[in-house]
Amino acid sequence: MTAQLNATRQQWLAARLDLLEEEKELTRQSDALAMKRQQLPRVRIDKQYRFDTDDGSMSLKDLFGGRSQLLVYHFMFGPDYTAGCPSCASIADGFNGFFVHLENHDVAFWAVSRAPLAKLEAFKRRMDWSFPWASSFGSDFNGDFSVWFSAEQQHQGDVDYNYRREPPAPEPPAFEPLAGRTVQEWQPRDSEAPITQIAAMTGTDVPTYTRDRPGVSAFELIDGAVYHSYSSYARGLDGLWGMYQWLDRAPKGRNETGIWWRHHDRYGRE
Repeated sequence: MTAQLNATRQQWLAARLDLLEEEKELTRQSDALAMKRQQLPRVRIDKQYRFDTDDGSMSLKDLFGGRSQLLVYHFMFGPDYTAGCPSCASIADGFNGFFVHLENHDVAFWAVSRAPLAKLEAFKRRMDWSFPWASSFGSDFNGDFSVWFSAEQQHQGDVDYNYRREPPAPEPPAFEPLAGRTVQEWQPRDSEAPITQIAAMTGTDVPTYTRDRPGVSAFELIDGAVYHSYSSYARGLDGLWGMYQWLDRAPKGRNETGIWWRHHDRYGRE
């Protein structure tokens, strides 16, 4: 839709007030959804996951750090990556600013990835990040929370991501999975699809890159036991992606036709 140009201030104000009513309704719906998230049933976690951190090996319970709640961002950084996913990285650029506030409001925050800790630490230094980041290398954690899948699962159509079953990935070299806009689309290997560009930024091919997936999970500590309360994936992470919240309020909105973002230290270098 083309915006009206050369409107009067009165015309603008009338249109803005109409939009304000819709924004207020969306806010009320968002508040109601937040309450429903909090009221989801809890699932007790009895498996003993281990994580490598800057402070040594930790259990899932240890990640709470004495708090009653834990938020985990499932950061796409597989063991074969040479750099973290640029989309996850653009989300993570905002973590430094807010994690300290969460930690002082009874909420622990961690990013968790499958890559070994040394890789995470090196990339963290490169990005100048300070938020806590744990490695789940060798753990079932990512698989159990539906953010990692094996090559066999990809080819057998045994991938359940974002609460949906994905179709089997065509065998290479003819096609690569996720070459389209969504996980259900496939394009020839030689096409410069957005997912191909992103995979290249992590130093991997598309199948390797897409075995890891993004997500957020919430946990609660009740009477010494850890419970899972919530997980969200894919577009469910939009609200955490700070740059898009700003773009949605810019005159041209997201205004994108492909992958335009980079690791923040790569703009102007490619």
